[in-house]
Amino acid sequence: MRTFSSFFGGATHPSHLLHEVRAPHSGEVVGTVHMATAAHVEAAIAAGKTARAAMAALPAYERRAILRKVEAGLRAREDEFAAVLAAEAGKPIDLARSEVRRAQDTFGFAAEEVSRPEGELLDLGIAPHGSGRWGLVRRVPVGLVSAITPFNFPLNLVAHKVAPAIAAGCPIVVKPAPQAPLSAFLLAWLCAEAGVPAGGIGVVLARVEDADPLVTDPRIQLLSFTGSARVGWHLKARAGHKRVALELGGNAAAIVHDDADLDEAARRIAVSAFAYAGQTCISAQRVLVHATVFDGFVERLVDETANRIVCGDPSHPGVVCGPLIDEATAHRVEAWIAEATQAGARVLRGGGRGGCFVEPSVLVDVPHHARLWCEEVFGPVVCVEPYADLAEAIAKVNDSRYGLQAGVFTRSIDVVWACFEGLEVGAVIHGDAPTFRVDAMPYGGVKESGLGREGLREAIREMTEPRLLVLRPRG
Repeated sequence: MRTFSSFFGGATHPSHLLHEVRAPHSGEVVGTVHMATAAHVEAAIAAGKTARAAMAALPAYERRAILRKVEAGLRAREDEFAAVLAAEAGKPIDLARSEVRRAQDTFGFAAEEVSRPEGELLDLGIAPHGSGRWGLVRRVPVGLVSAITPFNFPLNLVAHKVAPAIAAGCPIVVKPAPQAPLSAFLLAWLCAEAGVPAGGIGVVLARVEDADPLVTDPRIQLLSFTGSARVGWHLKARAGHKRVALELGGNAAAIVHDDADLDEAARRIAVSAFAYAGQTCISAQRVLVHATVFDGFVERLVDETANRIVCGDPSHPGVVCGPLIDEATAHRVEAWIAEATQAGARVLRGGGRGGCFVEPSVLVDVPHHARLWCEEVFGPVVCVEPYADLAEAIAKVNDSRYGLQAGVFTRSIDVVWACFEGLEVGAVIHGDAPTFRVDAMPYGGVKESGLGREGLREAIREMTEPRLLVLRPRG
């Protein structure tokens, strides 16, 4: 069991407020955190503000070196970080190792972006009064960043805030999720050891009322939030004049066209829907299948779910579907399944609950007003429905308040292109489920799924702003 305290200004700051972190599957205490008081949050913001000049002054080679050291540290301590993720978040150990490797990539990609800074040279002689003048545009750090992150990727989603902040030259204060904060503190120590200046990174776990300045304080230039749509848009409304980047929830869909490889589609969708108990904002929740192959696909999906999705203790290798983050969440998912079945849906596989575990569940005939269809379930449930033609499938995908990513299984480039043009999402994934992500790619959604993009180049752009120098070399 580990104990952590608020970290800012290059030092730890204990308090009398203790928060126990419990393993979702066993209830065992796996860590304790000294929570930040309101005074600690104020001090963390002040430390970040003080560090703004030092962070902005770091030359590119030092920022790149720091990022590479963090990448190497994550690689050297992969087993340690994975064990913490499995314990605090209930993440199956194989998926936890994958998350640590992705975090390594996140810092590595950020280091590469430092090597190719964005800028522009403008010939201002395009206007007569600009003759002989040149414009030089460079991007400069926006300033202090506050980051609020969720429980489901407690390391890599923190990395997606911290790595671009270091690359951009911005200090950052992170508030991790109370269910799984331990890996964020470990990462902060790793960053400090790698050479981030004192005050350049802070991590505070605080009660909502004490953490409020991370949203409202005008000393913060950017709020970066990952979490639910309801909370994210509420925070944006309260953030004042600062920039806001939101990576929010989804209700991800996949289209399986009549020419798809059904075995491949069923395998990838089953993993997408049920890995980590569906606690991913781009897990497959709605699957639209061409009517001519619907029965064959459903049969394969049920078989994949029954025979290849291993459930159980997340510390055991080979487990794919572990517990939900807490029993209240499991009760909610169970209630949503019951609501759908009472309205006419049929459960073809799963549907049961035991403690924090919900069985991987495949449903058909789900009414579109049921929350399983129209809201983000964030649990191991997938709804399957037939469609007659592609236009109908696209319309059904778009009939949602969310628009994060969608998968398309087809061999036809015409179908892929029609989906790319017609689907109202941040990304269309060909030949795979909507959960596919490489950490360097632009990532984010439309509608209620967010504002702005993550992925290192895009996030660095969010954390910098253009500054123009007009040069008059002659006369």
